[in-house]
Amino acid sequence: MYKIENRVRYSECGRDNKLKISAIINYFQDCTTENSEQLGVGFDYLKEKKRAWILNSWQVFIRRCPEVGEKIEVFTWATGFKGVFGPRDFVLKTADGEELALAHSLWVYVDTQTGRPVKPEEAEKEVYGVEEPLPIENVSRKIQLPNDMQPVDTFWAHKYHIDTNNHVNNAKYIELACEALPEDFCVTGLRVEYKKAAVYGDKMVLKSGKKDNNIFTALYDTEDTIYAIIEFIGEN
Repeated sequence: MYKIENRVRYSECGRDNKLKISAIINYFQDCTTENSEQLGVGFDYLKEKKRAWILNSWQVFIRRCPEVGEKIEVFTWATGFKGVFGPRDFVLKTADGEELALAHSLWVYVDTQTGRPVKPEEAEKEVYGVEEPLPIENVSRKIQLPNDMQPVDTFWAHKYHIDTNNHVNNAKYIELACEALPEDFCVTGLRVEYKKAAVYGDKMVLKSGKKDNNIFTALYDTEDTIYAIIEFIGEN
């Protein structure tokens, strides 16, 4: 298990003075990135090997969003390796041990030259080790959208959306999808399924629909192919 410690910054919070949902995802991503760097299988290693771990899906449970100034700790660990897949769990806590958010995630190991999934080498798996997954529900990574998805907004992939893989960063899709949430909607969790990577200059059309208490969103390209699906679980 790997841990980072921090204090919630003003720049990471919304107008309610609480940590943004996308910032929670950023903390999770930063934690696993630091873990890989510390183990010697980080950015430089992957670049030389022409490999990358690409995020396939999130399942996040949010119990409370911390406020600016709160001390927080983020934990991550690998829960197993299955072929080309690497599941990984995360926990966000206060310094006193209060659990704020928990997450399952699924990553795919990819050959960056061909864009195809490949199995990691045994040494690449052993360096991480494997620990037990969180004792929380793990549902299917496939998200079924409602039939009545309606256009909400249109975005273009700008330079500030792009990460080191030359794709729109995982957290940015969630940030954009939040535009579809009603003002009084309280997010208690989310599921994300990544289907296609958007790159600089791509046009993204945000559509939204509702089922029960959940808001379903998806970002589409101009031919109605989906980049990412985000299901916001909560109350309003």
